[in-house]
Amino acid sequence: MVNRDELVSYINQVLNVDGVADYCPNGLQVEGKRQIAKLVTGVTASQLFLESAIDAGADAVLVHHGYFWRGESPVLRGMKLRRIKTLLDSNVSLLAYHLPIDIHPELGNNAQLARLLDVSITERLEVGGVSGLFFHGTLAAPESATNFVELISAALGRSALAVGPMERSIQRVGLCSGGAQQYVSKAAELGLDAFISGEISEQTTHEARENGLVYIAAGHHATERYGVQAVGEHLVNQFDLLHEFIDIDNPA
Repeated sequence: MVNRDELVSYINQVLNVDGVADYCPNGLQVEGKRQIAKLVTGVTASQLFLESAIDAGADAVLVHHGYFWRGESPVLRGMKLRRIKTLLDSNVSLLAYHLPIDIHPELGNNAQLARLLDVSITERLEVGGVSGLFFHGTLAAPESATNFVELISAALGRSALAVGPMERSIQRVGLCSGGAQQYVSKAAELGLDAFISGEISEQTTHEARENGLVYIAAGHHATERYGVQAVGEHLVNQFDLLHEFIDIDNPA
């Protein structure tokens, strides 16, 4: 068992929360019980995730997509009220980390995705005003685009969508999880062979084709399952704490 505030302070320090400008609050978003014996992690604090975590005995939940995004209504009603009420009724704390869990060089979404896909990271670059958000590196040996997409699909357990020159060989790879399809041109400027993110927009196809780059949309949810798991496992090694990851399937 660990004190909630001690746990939050430690995570904030490890993920360098104060050093990241984000468009949501990172850290403790909803305060629950002071002592935490079990932490449940997940991608998004959806209603189904919260109910599943509470059923699993969570004292606190830690997610990548929490609440209180810049520009959203502050009014508590409807879906937002139900989610907050679920946490308060069960006295469960909500911890959420957005960009800090994307950019962390070891525990973050991009770092964990690279490890899963056997991409050796050589550089982390600033994009969109966020330092270290764009990762790129190399495969140990060149792969055909078709084989590489199949490897990604098998690793993530879902079919990845690829556009661009599929006849080309892939070795230099860029990664930016979630909704980072707008960085296709950045990947092309760097001379990469392929760029992996989660989502795809109409213009992304044209940008990939015209820049001679293979763009792979592997799923917003699917590319962001791994950071919270790594953080949870790290915390188990630091504190007297139980950890469980609950994956609420999302095809997007």
